Amino acid sequence: MIDFGFDKIALIGAVALIVIGPEKLPRVARTVGHLIGKAQRYVADVKAEVNRSIDLEDLKKMKTEFEDAARNVEQTVSNEIHQTTSELQTSWNAAGAEPVPDSALFEALRAPPEYKHPKKHWRAKRSAMPQWYKRRHGVRTKALSGAARVARFRPPRSSA
Repeated sequence: MIDFGFDKIALIGAVALIVIGPEKLPRVARTVGHLIGKAQRYVADVKAEVNRSIDLEDLKKMKTEFEDAARNVEQTVSNEIHQTTSELQTSWNAAGAEPVPDSALFEALRAPPEYKHPKKHWRAKRSAMPQWYKRRHGVRTKALSGAARVARFRPPRSSA
């Protein structure tokens, strides 16, 4: 970027004071400051966008590498399972026993059952004090408005 020393800034200020005049100089300086601030923000936004795009490209490369590695592991595991199954089947047949269906071989390798929520009302607020205890001891469970509370506790009118 351009290197401005104190002497260059003082020279520019003196020329601006002579050319623009002391009445308009503060307004012009404010406008120049706003324009320089906008330019700096624009440059910072462009830098941030370039950095984000570079990071995005790196993440895409990393994603493809992980997908390839996962695919290789999956193929290796499936090949090993198939090979082991075929060896087990041939040794089982060599022993003279009846053939085992493939579903019985993978019975032990089944995935665990899917999680099922116990259907409790876990979002409902539960108070520490049970409702039957509140009813027995007269604990107020419903809020009354101010007018209802005044009407409830107002002494009865005498009809005299």
